[in-house]
Amino acid sequence: MVNPTRKKHIVGAHYGLADWLAQRFTAAVMIIYTLFAFGILLWHGGLDHAAWQALFANQFFRVATFLFVVALIYHAWVGMRNITMDYVKPLAVRLPLQGAIIAALVAYVGWTIAILWGQP
Repeated sequence: MVNPTRKKHIVGAHYGLADWLAQRFTAAVMIIYTLFAFGILLWHGGLDHAAWQALFANQFFRVATFLFVVALIYHAWVGMRNITMDYVKPLAVRLPLQGAIIAALVAYVGWTIAILWGQP
């Protein structure tokens, strides 16, 4: 018989719905950018080096590319955090692993900024 006065003690981070929404939102941003990039490619009938440089000289396209990369990085972080939380049980292993993942993702954002707005 189940004791009705016994309360369940639920533990964990409980990111469920927020993670699901974040994954869908970032995926939508990435799909929109990809369709936009393919549309430009089809419109121009392909891109040579000069056209590619002209495209990235446009500030709007740089910002759109940066937003794509930020969405990709956040999408990757949510997925990797969930994977490490589900499959890497020892805390002494999981936290440094997640720290390394965060460091790599932040470095990728910095690298993207250097590529998009750095000196040629």
